[in-house]
Amino acid sequence: MIPGTTGGSSGSAAIVTEGLHKRFGDLVAVEKLDLRVRRGEVFGLLGANGSGKTTTIRMLTGLLPPTSGGAMVAGIDVVRDPEAVRRRLGYMSQRYGLYDDLTVYENLRFYAALYGLIGAPGRTRIEELIADLGFTSQRNQLAGTLSGGWKQRLSLACATAHRPDVLFLDEPTAGVDPAARRHFWEVIRALAGGGTTILVTTHYMDEAERCQRLAMLWKGRLVALGAPHEITAQLGQPSLEDAFIALQESEGAAA
Repeated sequence: MIPGTTGGSSGSAAIVTEGLHKRFGDLVAVEKLDLRVRRGEVFGLLGANGSGKTTTIRMLTGLLPPTSGGAMVAGIDVVRDPEAVRRRLGYMSQRYGLYDDLTVYENLRFYAALYGLIGAPGRTRIEELIADLGFTSQRNQLAGTLSGGWKQRLSLACATAHRPDVLFLDEPTAGVDPAARRHFWEVIRALAGGGTTILVTTHYMDEAERCQRLAMLWKGRLVALGAPHEITAQLGQPSLEDAFIALQESEGAAA
């Protein structure tokens, strides 16, 4: 259990990390990360490739044990009980995870069953997802024939079939057209408005601006934390993009 928490509770926070650290041999992928994400918050991990975003999410979802430090997700110790954590969260990775030879409805039914939603409750939830995400006319279409934006939408539906307390989205809009990205963020805001805590990784500056708060990572280290305007103020830059450029230039000067 993380020091300072009692009885598996982390107060109003849905995600808490203290000294979360991951090393692969001589490479430090995540360096002693301290975060506190509020319930119902849209929180972003912003950073370039290799900054530690995906490694952080893999530790928070119980898929990768930390080298040291700890984390609580939905009030559960990730290190002590990763299986219990996974039952309380949804996870949408940047890698396509649908079954191309199954229809939209069949993919939803499969993922709902994985989370124990079978019989009448499962059918009811699937119909809700089909209606909410606009799949009525595509319910019997093979997933492999969907466009990139619709595949992304179906992946999100599968990840939220069990109404998770916390939703992890790892570069969810990579390679998706701008219109589909905008719709995706409309759905994200609706989920957060309903009480779901969302942690999203991104390298798109416009998406980062949509987050309520951000943690900017650079080569595994936390370099700034706060609302988007607070991040730019902390780094003394007029925009998030300028902050990134400044980090790259400072790294190059130090090399």
